Amino acid sequence: MSELSSYLPQRINSGPFVTSYSLPALQGKLGQQPWHLPICSLTTATSELAALGPLVLPPLYREAMDESLQTALVARISECFPCFQGTRQRTQVSDQLEVVQLPAGPAGEVQEGQIVAFSVDTAVEEHGPHLPLATDTIQSYGVLSQLAQEVPELHLVRPVDYGHLTWGLPFGMSVDITPELLTRYVTGFANAVCRALQPRALYVVDVHGSIVHREAIQEGLRQSECSQFAFRWLHEPLVEFAGERGDQHAGGVETVLVNRFNPALVDTDWWPGRIDELMAGQMDLATALGLSDDVRDFVAHVEQAEDRGTPCNGIVGVVENADQLDAELLLQRMLAVASDDLQSLGATLP
Repeated sequence: MSELSSYLPQRINSGPFVTSYSLPALQGKLGQQPWHLPICSLTTATSELAALGPLVLPPLYREAMDESLQTALVARISECFPCFQGTRQRTQVSDQLEVVQLPAGPAGEVQEGQIVAFSVDTAVEEHGPHLPLATDTIQSYGVLSQLAQEVPELHLVRPVDYGHLTWGLPFGMSVDITPELLTRYVTGFANAVCRALQPRALYVVDVHGSIVHREAIQEGLRQSECSQFAFRWLHEPLVEFAGERGDQHAGGVETVLVNRFNPALVDTDWWPGRIDELMAGQMDLATALGLSDDVRDFVAHVEQAEDRGTPCNGIVGVVENADQLDAELLLQRMLAVASDDLQSLGATLP
């Protein structure tokens, strides 16, 4: 459950997990192999998941689901991946999503008295040509990992890798599990973690920008058996650098932060040498917000842009904003609010 170094992406466009790959890299794999969706235990070893490769989606955890929720989640993921139902891409591919039931894993090690932390991000969400799908999760665990070095009672476990999104669906390689399913899954995941590890509190974070996504997470936590928890949107202290500059998704802010945590996760074939191409394909925030109420409108906009020969590349933001940013300052702001949260949960900080 806490086997993170081999589970989280370490290098873009490498390894068995789709979360490590960029949108164009995965588009290049369409039609080659079946895509595998594991259903496993919280303690299933990463090596068992990797052995399903070469194209493995993040797992669903059976301890977090009853049969009806599992059925609904698998059906929804199948609607979205690898290409969203209702898009032109979907009619052009015949790729299969294979659900793989893995055997139960060993019992987890009790973490009584500890604060258990995890993220609920959209780890299967395109982030343009130069960043991996798991860009949000990478940022969340970049912050959590640094905190864990300083706070001995903070124990990190694997993330919830699915959430609610809209902007990625027209481009493919993105999964939206809907707010209602997200709330149910977060409740089940929180309950499973608390029963297995018996922590004194949960600390849950995310980076994904959707307000609806965040509200669904918090409702899931409120409905859980966990009596003490805190939730934080880690980009909250970065609004002046991100949203207020129209730089919301896969733009300058996320690029410099991913590069700060691990430069190997930014595709050097694109960044920074081809920044002009990235800028040419990015969508402005106002346009994306205007299309967000109806995904069909968003799909039509993206497909019409492709037909005109001016394709969108999945960035909603201002990638050139990177030149105006100090990644260390952004990180320190995120760490500051997270440290305050942990203190509110009774953690001992240096």
